[in-house]
Amino acid sequence: MRPLPGRRVRRALLVSASGQPNRLGCWWLAIRPKTLTVSLVPVLVGHALAWSQQGHLSWWPALVALLAALLIQIGTNLHNDVSDFERGSDTPERLGPPRATAMGWLPGAAVRRAAWIAFALAFNFGIYLAWRGGWPIVVIGLASLLAGWAYTGGPRPIAYTPLGELFVLLFFGLLAVGGSYYLQTLSIRSPALLAGTMVGLFGAAVITVNNTRDLATDARVGRRTLAVVFGRRAAAWVYAAEMLLPFALLPGLAVLAGGGLQLAVPLLLLPLALRHIGRFRRAADGPVFNALLAATARLQLFFGVLLTLAIVA
Repeated sequence: MRPLPGRRVRRALLVSASGQPNRLGCWWLAIRPKTLTVSLVPVLVGHALAWSQQGHLSWWPALVALLAALLIQIGTNLHNDVSDFERGSDTPERLGPPRATAMGWLPGAAVRRAAWIAFALAFNFGIYLAWRGGWPIVVIGLASLLAGWAYTGGPRPIAYTPLGELFVLLFFGLLAVGGSYYLQTLSIRSPALLAGTMVGLFGAAVITVNNTRDLATDARVGRRTLAVVFGRRAAAWVYAAEMLLPFALLPGLAVLAGGGLQLAVPLLLLPLALRHIGRFRRAADGPVFNALLAATARLQLFFGVLLTLAIVA
């Protein structure tokens, strides 16, 4: 099958004549674009809930919140790229996509500097959001920036413990949706927290796929992820729960948010979620998990878009 025209153009922009990523392609790979939607979906859902509850939306805070969330994740991904290399986690045996620092495509110092630039830009956007939302937004923003650094930084990185999934559920779910809702309403209500749990579970599923793929190499370098501690079989059950619970929580959201049958629309994606669960259980160890990771992130995006449309309908 011949690549689509859009893919050919993107490849020409990102790949050199030798087949290796060019400078732009290296940076593109370093920010991990396939999973950036994990930070955007909860902001989208939080603002949609606020719109449905109060009948209007302040667009500038919504846009700035989206940019800040995106920058925090980019900073986290870049910091992860260089930190994992320096800690010896990104070895030649790694099964995931190539990392820019480990492959020698980008200097570690440049990647770390870019990470801090992304964090600094997010902080500057956060000043406006703090002016808008007050001290709760200050707390959420500073905690998110600190967590982005601590995910693979500091003496005990979160990514090297069994808490990675919980980290994503909290910061890319509850706090992201709840904070976005608070920016618009200056209040927090149970529908926002429940919706945050739903989209955060999908984000946590992305981490579960990532850590299951890297189970063997992580164990060799001393990373104690949930998959390493409890094994692949337990990780498969965790993944199934992360993928199915959001659908099970839809009726609760309909009751709390005062929605109607339109909130059942995301159930259209349930067969796709079941297919991904089956793929997870059957997949052989190795790079096949890379495709599943991207597919899981896409499912969260589709779920978030359908949920947003159902909320504002």
